[in-house]
Amino acid sequence: MSLFEKILIANRGEIACRVMRTCKQLGITSVAVYSEADRHAEHVRMADESVCIGLPEASASYLNKQAVLDAALNTGCQAIHPGYGFLSENAEFAEMVEAAGLVFIGPKAGSMRAMGSKAGAKTLMAAHGVPVVPGYGGELQDPEHLQAEADAIGYPLMIKAAHGGGGKGMRIVQEAAAFAAALESCQREARNAFGKDRVLLERYIEKPRHIEFQIFADSHGNTIHLGERECSAQRRFQKIIEESPSPFLDDAGRARMAEAAVAAARAVDYRNAGTVEFIVAQNGEFFFMEINSRLQVEHPVTEMVTGLDLVQWQLEVAAGRPLPLMQDAIRHQGHAIEVRLYAENPDMNFMPGSGCIRQLHLPETGASVRIDAGFRQGDHVSVFYDPMLAKLIVHADSREAALHRLQDALAGCQIFGLPSNIGFLENLAAHPSVQRGEIDTGYLDRNLDAVLKQPGQLPAWHLAAAAYFSLKAAEHAATANAGDPWSQRDFWRPHGHGAFRIALKHHADFELFRIRLVGDLLSVAGDSGSFEARIRSGNMASVSLDMDGKHHDLHCFRYENALVVHDGRRRSHWQIRIPGNDINDGTTLSDGFIRAPMPGKLVLLKVQSGQTVQSGDELAVMEAMKMELSIKAPGNGSITGVLAETGSVLDADAGIFSWEPAHD
Repeated sequence: MSLFEKILIANRGEIACRVMRTCKQLGITSVAVYSEADRHAEHVRMADESVCIGLPEASASYLNKQAVLDAALNTGCQAIHPGYGFLSENAEFAEMVEAAGLVFIGPKAGSMRAMGSKAGAKTLMAAHGVPVVPGYGGELQDPEHLQAEADAIGYPLMIKAAHGGGGKGMRIVQEAAAFAAALESCQREARNAFGKDRVLLERYIEKPRHIEFQIFADSHGNTIHLGERECSAQRRFQKIIEESPSPFLDDAGRARMAEAAVAAARAVDYRNAGTVEFIVAQNGEFFFMEINSRLQVEHPVTEMVTGLDLVQWQLEVAAGRPLPLMQDAIRHQGHAIEVRLYAENPDMNFMPGSGCIRQLHLPETGASVRIDAGFRQGDHVSVFYDPMLAKLIVHADSREAALHRLQDALAGCQIFGLPSNIGFLENLAAHPSVQRGEIDTGYLDRNLDAVLKQPGQLPAWHLAAAAYFSLKAAEHAATANAGDPWSQRDFWRPHGHGAFRIALKHHADFELFRIRLVGDLLSVAGDSGSFEARIRSGNMASVSLDMDGKHHDLHCFRYENALVVHDGRRRSHWQIRIPGNDINDGTTLSDGFIRAPMPGKLVLLKVQSGQTVQSGDELAVMEAMKMELSIKAPGNGSITGVLAETGSVLDADAGIFSWEPAHD
């Protein structure tokens, strides 16, 4: 059976690009679909053909089933690859594709329906001997009945959107009194994200681990697994670090879970790629959580340890071929780890960012370092979609070596123009609980402040490097200037021994420094003190220096007045100001307004004009990237005006309320 000649990728971003790379290797023509917001996106540039399918909102484009199907039919495609998210687990869409005479590259609609309801899936799994968490997933969904069921299960318990995924529509409830409010919030988020608000309740496993198995099945009766991935490092149920093999499992536990994963796939007559997810207690007891009927975000981890191309496998199975390898032929080698690079600000509750990527630095790739990216420098990150920019995957012979390689690769990452989570990922990768492989799914939510906190005082060699890089940049600019460099009084002297004056800022106010470089001796003097360093070698991008009897190698990233210095394990952010030059040090919002902290949709207003509020009171609820964010009163006072309507889409910093603080 031959493979397809042309397929449509019904997705965007890095997963669309990922599928296209395999298509190119196999000589398959790829067709991209895009919204008006993605007209110049990377996946559109990469595709052989592309079709615009609607407005920026996902509901009007990437979730528009008929528009996607029409694009495939009109371009002569034989199959549709859904990627992950959007329509990837939509049984109705899979049926539409098959009815139109095309192939849906994924499981059959019947299998998807069996798994699409988490409640129904749990019942089915229990009938096939797969361990499940005690709970309730029945048809009766009125709040009073759900409250009674929750009380019977006991607390803590979890409320989960029955038709959800990706960490959305989930709440942990610690006591009966908090159940009603959590249920309302969960149902509202589920309706907005998935169009259905049915929930299930289940016992909450204390300090659980999240371990999943990659499964594959063909139409010839073969079902196998490709090993596990551990995804226990999570924040608000969103995976942050994924790795294989799991540092928690022993061989016996791995074998039991693998057997259960294959049994789960067979229970729903599964086809193509899927992931069976388990929640694992500290004593090793495990329970079925769900089957994701698509390719997972973290599939490259499995590819790195097996050496297999899972997208190629998907295409071959969808074309009717048997699995390329049977279970006994699957081999695992070394350890792989993946992290996701997001345009988000960890210091502001991981607020998503949008706008232009002014400058993008990523590490060199090869056999042991892989980047799956959906953006390049100069691209625009839209408010309408998830802000994931790329995935970084590393491989090494051991877990310890893989963690070191991850830290080295993260040291080569930097984004200007948008906030990013790169520094957070560095802190997390270096955290003792991650290093020891002891993290559970709730660890970050319990200890986030400790992970975000910078480790100790900034080393003096970071300031020395910042001074050196500022000096070299100014030297380069002066030399490149068509004017007379000898007139640059802050730097140039006939004998080259003049002091360069510059103001540097690191998490505080600007401080003026006088910098001299005579031979290999760098002298830096400021109000806080002075020091010297010996420069072994250096240029505008890297420096090797000796200071206080120790040797240090550092490199930098620079964009306009922003400078980032990195010593291989820690980065420091600086702003530069040449005395006499104006610089934008940041904008302070005007008093008297409560503003949108991020771009998003205003889904709920909870106060009215004239209402008195207390510090911390919830005033409104916004939704961004299908996650809810509570807008709270910054202090005691009164609301003097409501400036936005429920349902409106707001830009960051847009006014929601005018208010007047209470006067003591």
